[in-house]
Amino acid sequence: MGKPTGFLEYERCGNPAEEPLARIKHWREFHPMLPKEQRQKQGARCMECGVPYCQFGMMLLGGAVSGCPLHNLIPEWNDLVYNGSFKQALKRLHKTNNFPEFTGRVCPALCEAACTCGLNGNPVTIKENELGIVEDGFSGGAVTPRIPKVRTGKKVAVVGSGPAGLAAADQLNLRGHSVTVFEREDRIGGLLMYGIPNMKLEKEIVERRVRLMTAEGVEFRTGVDVGKDIEAKELLKAYDGVILCCGAKKPRDLAAKNREVNGVYFAVDFLGATTKSLLNSGLKDGKYISAKGKQVVIIGGGDTGNDCVGTSIRQGCKSVVQIEMMPKLPGQRGENNPWPQWPFVCKTDYGQEEAIAVFGADPRIYQTTVKELMTDDGGNVKSILTVSLKPENKDGKMVMTEIPGSEKTVPCNLLLIAAGFLGPEDYVPESFGLLRDGRSNVQTAQGKYSTGVDKVFAAGDMRRGQSLVVWAIAEGRLAAKEVDEYLMGYTNL
Repeated sequence: MGKPTGFLEYERCGNPAEEPLARIKHWREFHPMLPKEQRQKQGARCMECGVPYCQFGMMLLGGAVSGCPLHNLIPEWNDLVYNGSFKQALKRLHKTNNFPEFTGRVCPALCEAACTCGLNGNPVTIKENELGIVEDGFSGGAVTPRIPKVRTGKKVAVVGSGPAGLAAADQLNLRGHSVTVFEREDRIGGLLMYGIPNMKLEKEIVERRVRLMTAEGVEFRTGVDVGKDIEAKELLKAYDGVILCCGAKKPRDLAAKNREVNGVYFAVDFLGATTKSLLNSGLKDGKYISAKGKQVVIIGGGDTGNDCVGTSIRQGCKSVVQIEMMPKLPGQRGENNPWPQWPFVCKTDYGQEEAIAVFGADPRIYQTTVKELMTDDGGNVKSILTVSLKPENKDGKMVMTEIPGSEKTVPCNLLLIAAGFLGPEDYVPESFGLLRDGRSNVQTAQGKYSTGVDKVFAAGDMRRGQSLVVWAIAEGRLAAKEVDEYLMGYTNL
């Protein structure tokens, strides 16, 4: 390393955040980046740890993954950042990560959780260093179209334009194959476009990468729903290979009495409609689910639930409550959750910070579930009946059971379900005649992406289940490698 003692000399300093009461007035990103000189000091904090678990990205004993699934060359480009060699750092970063401008914004930083500096202090700002590298590259003109010099004559269809589909398309195009990406929505990006709110990932960032890939030769076709607008047999006839990257968009529903009342929506529909209206009209067309003036209750304590909190506040909700059925996580690592495992600790994310600033309290209620929905005379939800839960050990497994007499009535006239997903929608796998595993995901052999149907491969959430953007990119890259070998008999990806 350029400065072996950097972690002793410099404290961790992250990108600043705009104050909650100011940022809720707009839909833009709110973390301005550090100046380059300060970023170099953060790069200097990367130590000579010997074994860089940050880039390990593999399963440890106990079923916990440690480090970056992309195996990013983190110590290398941290050293280059420290020495001011940002262009060279960009080359090393793009070697393993097609879209660092996405992961640098929305990844939960598995790398930082495994950073050796974090064992006895604060980890290196790996995620923000990554973002600083790529944004310096874009602003300085170092990110330019990489057009293949030779085309192989092979054609590949990628169905779905989320991070897995884009990564697969990017890899195969750079290899020289002719790639067409099919997207049923009106814009490219999948969950990057309509699943992640604008204040976490401004859509110009996605569109910038799409323009670059278009210049490199990738063809994008929007408004085409494969399995409905185009039959599977048509794609199989027209292309030498097909990669399905349709995500896991079947939402988990709420099992409560009177579930079918008005005013209940899935989080994915709430967030997607808001983003589409924001992009089309600045929310002036009214074609979204509005939380303005409403008492909002969100079922689900994860990232999607937090995004619903932040979106509801920006829309002008009257109140917001976030219900989580599991116990609150501890403030620090438990003894059964040692470094370098991912730390299962309670975090207060941007949406909860904003709720505290606006309403004076954390919106989360733990160990609680919804039993019944009550309506007004018009059939619209007006309140919900909740019940508290307690963890119990049954046959060696921890289950949450109701506490008798703990029912409470909570005012609610907009209920959002952010309880996760149950796999891909059925019609695409059915149209290709694919097998499903026990979790309803598309079935492939262990560690493989071929589906058992000739020419057809699957990657991303559709194959592994609901996961992170960084895992989707990793899946897309590995699927592209397998497809390339299938088409050419060997691969250099």
